[in-house]
Amino acid sequence: MYDQILRAANQFGCKAIQYADMKHYTTFHIGGPADLVVEPNSVDALSALLKAAKQDGVKPIILGRGSNVLVPDEGLRKVVFVMGDDFSNIEYAGSNMIRAEAGASVLKLCRFALEYSFGGLEFAYGIPGSVGGAIYMNAGAYGGEMKDVVMVVNHMDYNGEKGSRSGSALDFQYRHSSYMESDLIITSVIFHLEKDNPDAIKMKMDNLMQRRKDKQPLDYPSAGSTFKRPEGFFAGALIQECGLKGKQLGGAQISDKHAGFVINRDNATAKDVLDLITLAQETVLNQKGVLLEPEVRILK
Repeated sequence: MYDQILRAANQFGCKAIQYADMKHYTTFHIGGPADLVVEPNSVDALSALLKAAKQDGVKPIILGRGSNVLVPDEGLRKVVFVMGDDFSNIEYAGSNMIRAEAGASVLKLCRFALEYSFGGLEFAYGIPGSVGGAIYMNAGAYGGEMKDVVMVVNHMDYNGEKGSRSGSALDFQYRHSSYMESDLIITSVIFHLEKDNPDAIKMKMDNLMQRRKDKQPLDYPSAGSTFKRPEGFFAGALIQECGLKGKQLGGAQISDKHAGFVINRDNATAKDVLDLITLAQETVLNQKGVLLEPEVRILK
């Protein structure tokens, strides 16, 4: 069924697993099998795989480290390209710039910046997921966002052709970039940073990481913040005020540490998570008049 994709994966030495269990590819640790998971290991391999997918008549789902997605229990009757460890190189690009491939973890990026005494990415230390995913949704925390440090984003279309975007073409807004409305796959990012005192950088990184550990339920699988921040409010506070903090359905729970997180407390299913998301939305809308919009991508 996916003969051309499998042939291209074999040609470039890319990992390819049929009927792969998607819970191994998401931070929620939830989800049934996908028809085929392939891990591209270079830009050339990705281009060849995309062209092969077109020949096979399929459009693959693109995932990074699966930190902001929920896969259904029945799995995906689709092909998934995972931009992970084999697509995660980071290098100094001169003139206060760092180039990172899309599959690199944000944690690895922040540590690399520290090695070169570059400030500006401290806010991101501890954000789960990949560089590509962080750009895609303009990830942010503690007053910083990816838009503050991004110079150029390189991408590829589903025909395997390369391109790039910068400046206003990225259309960075709160948890948004122009890539959300495109059929383009982020392949690498060039960050422009400023030299700073490495001890000061490390202190800020450590302080923010400690704040995360103190306030967030990092001991359990989750997809990070479950809801976007509604204008003028905080999702977690609204959910807590409605008495839902600690509420559990099946194996999923609204964290009793931070109500803005739905966690996989005990072998939760995707249905458990979705039921809890719906309960939170309906309760907050009824009691507070605020509609919570999920930040988690729900794959189908």
